[in-house]
Amino acid sequence: MNETLIIQGRKVTTEDIRFIQRLMDNNPSWLRTRLSKELCSFWNWRNAKGQLKDMACLALLTKLEKRGYLTLPPSRQWGRKGNEKQAINYVPHSKSVISGTLDRVFPLRIKPVESKEDLDLFKCFLAQYHYLGWSGTVGENMKYLVWDREHNPLACLLFGAAAWACALKRSVYRLERPCPES
Repeated sequence: MNETLIIQGRKVTTEDIRFIQRLMDNNPSWLRTRLSKELCSFWNWRNAKGQLKDMACLALLTKLEKRGYLTLPPSRQWGRKGNEKQAINYVPHSKSVISGTLDRVFPLRIKPVESKEDLDLFKCFLAQYHYLGWSGTVGENMKYLVWDREHNPLACLLFGAAAWACALKRSVYRLERPCPES
């Protein structure tokens, strides 16, 4: 990478990415939160109240990982008791960049999460790609995975009780092509 990226409103250079990698290499026991806070301190990245922008930094780190510039430590989340960390198992999946028109991925399959394998992938996606990670769900909810035509996972969807009240039937949905614009 020779260009400067703008992520989370901050300029990120090649040297910044090298520094982050050295920080991780020199501190292998650090989790993502510690890495984020230390990086904010080093950069003096603070909000208007003077607080560290560690959530923005965590989102920045996650976006750098998504773009393939670095590999973050595994995501760890609080267990249900609140006093222990629960490791979320990584589930291997395609991370290749999708480019081009929607016709390359259609038809999409939107499938409810019903098996243990699907639930493990769902948790892995949230742990790896959502800035809050995976800490479980609260109340009634519906979970879905979205697959492309070659059965590559594209997304996960989580609907809480309010959305669940919309009475969406639990079955497999197929989206053949985008709806025409009105």
